[in-house]
Amino acid sequence: MLTLTENATTAVKHLVQKLPTDTAGLRIAQATAPNEGYAVTLADGPEQGDTVVEDAGARVFVDAVSTVQLGDRVLDAQIDDNGGVGFALAQKR
Repeated sequence: MLTLTENATTAVKHLVQKLPTDTAGLRIAQATAPNEGYAVTLADGPEQGDTVVEDAGARVFVDAVSTVQLGDRVLDAQIDDNGGVGFALAQKR
């Protein structure tokens, strides 16, 4: 199952706090165009079939196809000086 680094947990909580619901999270799904990787969006809650990954209050929803592909990955994040967030996936060690 996808895991989150401490930086990713902090970034997800930071982004989600702007949404008006307690069930909100970051959603990772297949991009609409082939070979474009993943689409990362904020969501009010999981969609049917999503796997919910929770870590220290951060919620990430992963669609069914991506759940299989990201099962051995770690989600990391960096927040820049302007508050922008960049996410990256790495292989679990």
